[in-house]
Amino acid sequence: MGDVATLVSGIEYKVRKLMEQHGALQEEYNRLSNELTELKRINTDQKQTIIQLEEKINVLKLAGNKDADAESITMKAKISELLREIDKCIGLLNT
Repeated sequence: MGDVATLVSGIEYKVRKLMEQHGALQEEYNRLSNELTELKRINTDQKQTIIQLEEKINVLKLAGNKDADAESITMKAKISELLREIDKCIGLLNT
């Protein structure tokens, strides 16, 4: 009878240990699950920020091209004006 009591006692001890381990693992699972949820939220926020920044980059590129085009047109106009003045000077020298 003593052997059965010892076996039952050993089984009870092992069951308690397993329950303690289960509780610890459950707590760790909950912590990791919460951390995963938070990281997913951060990831989504960062993806949204990236999209917004890419849109700003595209807008700035377009604005930069427009400025370059406007600057190019201004420079062409100045060159044309200088050429007209040079032609006038040449005309005056020929007379």
